[in-house]
Amino acid sequence: MILSVQGLDFKYPSHKVLKDVSFSLEKGECLAILGTNGTGKSTLLKCINRILKPQKGSVLIDELDISKLNQIELAKRIGYVSQSNSTIRTTVFDAVLIGRKPYIKWDVTKKDLDIVNNAIKMLGLEKYALRYIDELSGGELQKVIIARALAQEPKVLMLDEPTSSLDLKNQLEVINIIKNVVNNNKISALVTIHDLNLALRFADKFILLKDGKIFAAGGQEVMTSKNIERVYSVPVKVEKICSKMIVVPV
Repeated sequence: MILSVQGLDFKYPSHKVLKDVSFSLEKGECLAILGTNGTGKSTLLKCINRILKPQKGSVLIDELDISKLNQIELAKRIGYVSQSNSTIRTTVFDAVLIGRKPYIKWDVTKKDLDIVNNAIKMLGLEKYALRYIDELSGGELQKVIIARALAQEPKVLMLDEPTSSLDLKNQLEVINIIKNVVNNNKISALVTIHDLNLALRFADKFILLKDGKIFAAGGQEVMTSKNIERVYSVPVKVEKICSKMIVVPV
């Protein structure tokens, strides 16, 4: 088991967001975290990444309690892509190189440069490597941020709505890249996403959050029309087309 989340509670001063959230992930597994706006998906990632401090519960990576890790050790284990990212005027290459910061001691090594080049190649950013990131489209910038997270060589990759600013072609490319990286490097990925059909394409496991609690969790067997209707308050059908499960609002 690479990630274990047990009994997580979190509340803001005005209201409680997460209530007794527990799940685990093995190496090579992708988890899609689903639910309506405001149900706690992003908050859950921030609690796992220690951006927010839960009032109750624990998070273990490789059986190590993240609350006892320093920031550098945490960054070596978790790669995080948030919904919004502040940018400074730097090149794509240097932006991705920042992902190597937890490993750099005196100077950048050949290994660091090779990892950065590989991350840039995986995201198809070679022709943008020397371009400044403030000259990129929103979708291109999103790919740079994902490449930076991959350059950290994390054990757990967490992405908060990574496809929200991408067109259909790039959505599929990014999802396939995430899946391939997880499989090839035997890491785990947690992805919050609104597109249920994209989630069904890449995820091995699913968590449906409702009112801050886990309403349903498991494999594709939990992605039923009944469960989706209860969580999203929209009637749907779940059908198979070209061997792919899809969700159709009705």
